[in-house]
Formats: sequence, C-alpha cells, structure tokens
Amino acid sequence: MSNPPAMRQRLQRWLRVAVHVGSLAPLALLVADISTVNPIQAITQHSGRAAIILLMLCLACTPLNLLLGWKWAAGLRKPLGLYSFLYVSLHLLTFAVLDYWLDAGLIWQAVVEKRYVLAGFAGFLLLLPLAITSTKGWQRRLGRRWRPLHSLIYPAAILAILHFLWLSKVVRDPLIYGAIVAALLIVRLPPVRARIAAWRRPGRPAAPPRREVAPD
Repeated sequence: MSNPPAMRQRLQRWLRVAVHVGSLAPLALLVADISTVNPIQAITQHSGRAAIILLMLCLACTPLNLLLGWKWAAGLRKPLGLYSFLYVSLHLLTFAVLDYWLDAGLIWQAVVEKRYVLAGFAGFLLLLPLAITSTKGWQRRLGRRWRPLHSLIYPAAILAILHFLWLSKVVRDPLIYGAIVAALLIVRLPPVRARIAAWRRPGRPAAPPRREVAPD
C-alpha cells in the first residue's frame, strides 16, 4: 500500500538534491572559462547569469505555492537564494580581483561613473545581510525583524535586472528576465494574492489581502 506522506518526503529530498546539483553545475562552466580566450569576460558573464537565474527561481517558489499549491517549493527558497549569492560573490570578486586587481581607487571610480557597477554593487550589499542571517539561529535572534529584513531580496532582484540591462549591448535577455521578475513580484501584491486565492477556492469569499512583509 502506498504511503502518500512518505512519497512526498522522498520527492522533496530528490528535489533538494536536484537543486544542489543544478545550482553547482555552472561552477563547471566557470572552470572551463579559464581556458577561453577572454576568461575574465567569460567568468563575469556566466557567473552573473547564473546568479540572476537562481534568484528568479528563488522568487518563483512562492508563486508556485500560490498558483499550484506546491507547498514543498517553500523549502527550496533558502538553498536557491544562497546559491544565487554564491554566484553574485564570484561575479563581484571577478570584477574586483581579476579585472581591477583590488585597486580601491579604480573600483570606487567605476562605482561612481558606471551606473551598471553601482546597481550591481548595491544589489550585492542588499543580499549580503540576507545571506548572513539565513540560518535558524539568526531567525530566532532577529524575531519579527527577520522577515522585513529578508524582503530586501525584492529590490535586490530589481537592481540585478538593471545591472544586466545597463551592462548589455543586446537588451533582449535583460528585458525577458525583467519581465519574469516583474511577474514574480506582481503575484505577491495583496490584491493579486487575494484574487488567486479566490480562483483556487471557487465559491468561497476571498480573504482580505494581508500586508506583505515576508520575503516569500
């Protein structure tokens, strides 16, 4: 006889394994980039793209639950977010170490003069406290402040899209990514959430929209 709870647990374990494997796969591409003609440019591009894709997947977990009732998706937000921060950090280190050789003057000049650098660096600063406080221990210590703090992922995602858009010569991909991020953020608006809840539960009055404070 089948055991649905046990089957769901096994499925969730395999999904977590798939998230870890899929999130680490771009590292192999970054290693291969070292042997290319322009390794700095290749590493910068691939680490940045991996960071944005994983950030979008992290933001997609809540809409999957809202639209399809996939509650297990909530458990994937943390690893996806942390892997995204890993690639953001590699992206920044490539810029600061390999491209600018840790020259503080040149780095500061780039931040001040190039808007895509400013947007990228601001996005990193927003994600940094989220990565540091991602543990259960920090969640207990911060209490009610933890959720509003982790809502910084929303402006960080917008800054990531702006960084990509202002950096790119061809705007097709940044605009596609931007549309996806916009849709994932719109789903979180209280009126939209209320309509989705009413659609999923026909015949029941929609609950009043709650104030969005959590990074879900």
